[in-house]
Amino acid sequence: MLQVGPYIIHSPLLLAPMAGVADLPFRRLCRRFGAGMAVTEMLTADTSKWSSQKSRLRLPVIAEAEPRAVQIAGAEPDQLADAAQRSVELGAQIVDINMGCPVKKVCKRAAGSALLRDEVLVAEILQKVVQAVSVPVTLKIRTGWDLQSRNAMSIAQLAEDVGIAALTIHGRTRACLFNGMAEYDTIAEVVAGVNIPVVANGDINSPQQAEAVLAHTGAAGLMIGRGAQGQPWLFRQIIAHLNGETPSEPTCSEVAVVMFEHVNAMHEYYGETMGVRIARKHMSWYLQKLQIDQACRKAFNQLVNSEQQLEFISELRIKKDNKGIAA
Repeated sequence: MLQVGPYIIHSPLLLAPMAGVADLPFRRLCRRFGAGMAVTEMLTADTSKWSSQKSRLRLPVIAEAEPRAVQIAGAEPDQLADAAQRSVELGAQIVDINMGCPVKKVCKRAAGSALLRDEVLVAEILQKVVQAVSVPVTLKIRTGWDLQSRNAMSIAQLAEDVGIAALTIHGRTRACLFNGMAEYDTIAEVVAGVNIPVVANGDINSPQQAEAVLAHTGAAGLMIGRGAQGQPWLFRQIIAHLNGETPSEPTCSEVAVVMFEHVNAMHEYYGETMGVRIARKHMSWYLQKLQIDQACRKAFNQLVNSEQQLEFISELRIKKDNKGIAA
């Protein structure tokens, strides 16, 4: 059980706020499979840009399962405070500040993980956002800017001092991007050094790895990102494993139903043109997990409307079921 402010999150598994991935259809799907909370995609703190289609699709949705957590990113304390207030007005129940994104276009604006180089600015941002809203404020960071400047502990202590409700740490520095393996020693040190809940993130892609990371770090929960792409049922499998049960693999029929429902939800949420385009990357992840050849993935990417995509999935289910292959 993980508690963030007044919210008791019964599953210790959270979906990471992956830009371009953790949209409303995917968040709902992962919640269905056992994610205790699913944070929105990263939203710019520049509220003047919230009228764009991209930002509007990332804003909190009242109909979403509680607690509704919104992630904001920026480098200006007042701007972030304003974005936090606006998010709460729109229905956010938890505001998460992004100081972990390693992407160049974010860091070049001194936002995301670039902020880890300026602890004075970090403290000002955290203090202003916490004071601006009445809901819990959480923070996502990396272990540091590079291997020579791992400062997650000092950032964590700053966060605790100003009232941050929970902290998520990705086990890589900004310089590491997503290369190499995540390390969890730094996360374990932070867990031991602060009294707020710490969530471990990075390379959690199997029930066994999830158990090992929890045991090694003592973290209050786990945040799963890329590991859930193409297999949202990973949340269910991890929960089963942590409860001492043998995680079951989804049948091919179940996988086909999930793919169909997910793709259909994207069509409904984004509309025909955007929905068809965005469905392609998610289907690519599903088909890779199913070890379906590249020619099949290419064929799906050439489909131009929602009806063709759904028909493709239906036919794929029949072929797979006839072979009796487990997903």
